[in-house]
Amino acid sequence: MSHPALPRTALSLALSMALPCLALAADVTVLDALTVSGQRQTAPLGASLEREQRRLARVPGATNLAEPQRETRLATLRDALDYQPGIVIQDFFGATDQPRLNIRGSGIQSNPVNRGVLLLQDGLPLNEADGSFVIGLLEPRNSALISTRRGANATSPGATTLGGELDLQSLTGADESARLRLDAGSFGRYGLQAAAGMQQGDLDGRVSVSQDQYDGYRHHSASHRSIVQSNFGLRLADGIENRSYLSWSDLTFEIPNVIPKARMEDDPRSVLGDGNTPQDRLLNIYRRNPHRDTQQLRIANRTQWSGERLRQELGVYAQHTDDDFTDPLSHTLTASDTLGAQWQLDGNWQALDYRLGLGWSHSDMARELYANSPQDGRRLQRYGDFDLVAENFDLLAGLDWHLASAWTLVAETKWSDVRRDARSANAGPRLDQDWNYFTPKLGLNWTPTPDQRWYANISRSHEAPTFWEIVSGTVSPANPAMARAELVQLDVQRASTVELGGQGRIGASAWSLALYRSEVDDELISTSDSLGVKVGTYNYANRTRHQGIELGLNGTLPGLSLAAAPGEFAYRLAWTLSDFRFRGGEFAGNRIAGVPLQVLGGELLYRSGAWSAGPNLRWIPRDTPTDHANTADNYQDAYALWGFKVDYRVDEQLSLYLQGENLSDEVYASSFVIRNRANASQPTFLSGNGRSLGVGLNYRF
Repeated sequence: MSHPALPRTALSLALSMALPCLALAADVTVLDALTVSGQRQTAPLGASLEREQRRLARVPGATNLAEPQRETRLATLRDALDYQPGIVIQDFFGATDQPRLNIRGSGIQSNPVNRGVLLLQDGLPLNEADGSFVIGLLEPRNSALISTRRGANATSPGATTLGGELDLQSLTGADESARLRLDAGSFGRYGLQAAAGMQQGDLDGRVSVSQDQYDGYRHHSASHRSIVQSNFGLRLADGIENRSYLSWSDLTFEIPNVIPKARMEDDPRSVLGDGNTPQDRLLNIYRRNPHRDTQQLRIANRTQWSGERLRQELGVYAQHTDDDFTDPLSHTLTASDTLGAQWQLDGNWQALDYRLGLGWSHSDMARELYANSPQDGRRLQRYGDFDLVAENFDLLAGLDWHLASAWTLVAETKWSDVRRDARSANAGPRLDQDWNYFTPKLGLNWTPTPDQRWYANISRSHEAPTFWEIVSGTVSPANPAMARAELVQLDVQRASTVELGGQGRIGASAWSLALYRSEVDDELISTSDSLGVKVGTYNYANRTRHQGIELGLNGTLPGLSLAAAPGEFAYRLAWTLSDFRFRGGEFAGNRIAGVPLQVLGGELLYRSGAWSAGPNLRWIPRDTPTDHANTADNYQDAYALWGFKVDYRVDEQLSLYLQGENLSDEVYASSFVIRNRANASQPTFLSGNGRSLGVGLNYRF
């Protein structure tokens, strides 16, 4: 696969900027292993655990706060968020590809291209301005914290979707002088991260370089990813801080695509093309060579002014993305340039805390569509050539009124003006769409004790379609010369949500609980054809309902230890119930396909001295429909995956791990494509990984 020259230049630039950090790393005092939590964080605009906890405590709704650096293995996004309630991650091929991210059902129809959640890197949007993102470009190994504000609890001006926002907050030069991670495992998997940081007075810098390689469990599922991330911070004056960011990402992976259920059960590693059926001959994966090849260059800067009662922050960012997404029937080539800016102000006056925010983002995209040759996967005729422009302007105003010592009333509204303009580059069809809307929220926080908080809120959410929904292509597998493209007029997905919940501590355990119900209008529904290729998106003509329960527990079990090796049992448990249904129309009463009704993840570790070891479980206890008609013979079967891990901390600097997954070698579908109606003979399922082992080391200099 070819890579453009511009990104290679950018990679050299990123490495050259990192050299001062590498040269000074040896002179920096090694910090305690827990400093990553933020308790001693002094870097300008660096991640702080205590500050983020205080910030989330003011939100009258459900949130998550993960510390990735505490995880034994940190190779994928699921490693970082596996035991977080309300966040459902479904693997596609189980490596560095593109897992399906679901928060409250927002964007569940969208994979293999993602939408529905605003991704943030250090508080600034990562999405293109149309709302889409490539999730495989995320790098959790370089994050000190991952903060998630679910649903309307999102705090950024541009976060108005049902799914909320997910913010990866980078490690800085003050966190550690240097780090080396090495990982290796089954199916040709290995990973490497090398990072170095420096801090001198009011200056700090850090660079992280990582690389992942995976041969793949299934045939035609190899992947490769290289990421360089760097940031540089300085304290300009009393109360003024600045941080700059530069990153380069290169993601490539093969797509094994879906297979029928019977094929998955008989030979889960196979792809279409391994047999001699009409399906194999028509959709031979080896000849059609579906894959994705994405490169992204991103620069960003944040400046903060802080006073006794007022804080302001201005952030700007720019990113260029080249994306070659080839499915079995077509090539979609996108070159995107995105610019954005965000300003936020927080202050307080007597019993009132107030905040204001402005956000702007703009993307220019050139998108070309080519038919895919069934003989050798090369590009045939171009059947679509579009110039696409997305722009958003967002305003935010919020007020927290401290009614009493334990009670706070929170009111907030966002106003958005968004446009999605698409035109053919060859004097063909043109479709300009724009919307503006208010997204209000009213909530109440009650904190009866320092270790207990309860909340309630009512809110609205809005989600405009991305160009992956607006630009639609149709290719016949038997006659690619008949390929055609069209522009689809869509409306904004809207929802009203009521949420109740709380969080707190009981002894050595922490708990969180959220219950929500969202009444959705014009839900964006995407479907696939009989071969498992996405064919279009429409607004459902009647109402739908998303409701659920999100429960998290973690802590230590008192009074449990082994006489031969005194220690403690530590546990984590996350249960997410997602009951999404059509309320009327064609599929009235049916479940919306895409997300399991229940997902339960948990682990129990015995910790003694330098050792910790124990089992973990990922369990989907109910079958999941793959089509909106809920066809009985084409469900994703329930499954339970058992694992086990051992972690040994040699000293404060070096730790080693051994981890096993799917130890019973369960045959299961990790994910599937979604249709309006399906039958068991159609290729629908993606096989999950078989039994695997992984080992690794983590060394902090």
